[in-house]
Amino acid sequence: MGTKISIIGAGNVGSTIAYTLTVTGVASEIVMIDIAKDKLLGEALDISQASPFSSSVQVYAGNYEDAKGSDIVVISSGIGRKPGQTRLDLAQVNVNVIKSVAPQITKYAPNAVYIMVSNPVDILTYEFLRITGLPKGKVLGTGTILDTARLRTRLSNYLEIDPKTVNAYVLGEHGDSSFIPWSVVTVAGVPLDEFHAAVNPLSSLPLELDYHEIEHYVCTSGSSIIKRKGATFYGVSSCVMYLCRRIIENIDTVMVASTLLCGEYGISDVALSLMTVLNGSGIKTTLTPTMTDEELKKLHNSAEVLKKTLSGIEL
Repeated sequence: MGTKISIIGAGNVGSTIAYTLTVTGVASEIVMIDIAKDKLLGEALDISQASPFSSSVQVYAGNYEDAKGSDIVVISSGIGRKPGQTRLDLAQVNVNVIKSVAPQITKYAPNAVYIMVSNPVDILTYEFLRITGLPKGKVLGTGTILDTARLRTRLSNYLEIDPKTVNAYVLGEHGDSSFIPWSVVTVAGVPLDEFHAAVNPLSSLPLELDYHEIEHYVCTSGSSIIKRKGATFYGVSSCVMYLCRRIIENIDTVMVASTLLCGEYGISDVALSLMTVLNGSGIKTTLTPTMTDEELKKLHNSAEVLKKTLSGIEL
């Protein structure tokens, strides 16, 4: 029996996610849902015509009723950032969109794992859980998974090594208060601060790390792309594809994702990104490795930034 994925929102992000899932063969059935029917039909038709040269995937435009039996639901509806905007600037308008979407989609796909992509993703993940009452493990946000991909890419450039061997994470808000816990970064199992000493001195050493430059690169990549091309969608679609693949494979995998905190690091009643264990049921548990006092301070600051935004949201 194949895997069914429904995607709510057929804009740049939703359509690119549908295309990425199609060409990688992650799902056997993809339902695209959007209120802009002409755009929806065009995107679904265009993507479905790519399937003969990629994988046998059924892609079509549908309504909420067509999401029945979905294993995964990806939510990418809402408005995107414009140049100069922060993700939190979108909070109220996109919460209003989620309020409309949530009861309609959960009516037909009550047992699905939900992946929130729309921004501000941490706020919307929290509000979606509050509106629907779903178990917290069934709802996750992409959170800082894209920031983490950007971090690993930049570190691999410095270290001249495959990014797959770099274990590094961005935690907290998917936004300006995110941070990198450098103390838990490893490269092929070697702590980052020991990596240069571990390299054979007869070989060419990788560049010394410029931590400030790396943090700036990770933090500003999204706004830099939006300034140049108006939107970001390839990176996040690849991240969503990877999340979907791990859920479908049902193998416990350590992933960073936005999840509701219930006491981790002394933080509760807010959703933000931590290291999690993901499987076919959604988020199985969170991981709380030891961090420095300064890193914990940054995590708590991120939680407070998000709680301040949540306090101003009208449901």
